[in-house]
Amino acid sequence: QVHLAESGGGSVQSGGSLRLSCVASRFNYRTYCLAWFRQAPGKERERVATLDNSGTATYADLVKGRFTISEDNAKSTVSLQMNSLEPEDKAMYYCAADSRHPAQNPCGGQFEYHNWGQGTQVTVFS
Repeated sequence: QVHLAESGGGSVQSGGSLRLSCVASRFNYRTYCLAWFRQAPGKERERVATLDNSGTATYADLVKGRFTISEDNAKSTVSLQMNSLEPEDKAMYYCAADSRHPAQNPCGGQFEYHNWGQGTQVTVFS
């Protein structure tokens, strides 16, 4: 069974940076989707960034130009570099991963993720 473990959350002043990491265990697929989601109190979960096995990344409009998703295959890790953080970025951040068949929706589209981490809290204060 796939296991995902996030780390790197914390509190940072507005304009600061954080780097989230997610280590994936027993995730050995040739074609796959990786993603970061977030959920703020009282709000629905939203997709922040995705990355597929070809290296194609997608970003939510609110984070474009500020966040970067990347992976380190050797370490089985997907990361989210977050720069120029704003109070509106405060949320619980979750990584997600799943295998993807070519006939399925793109990672940044209506793709359904079945493997999730426990989340890591990000707080941004002004």
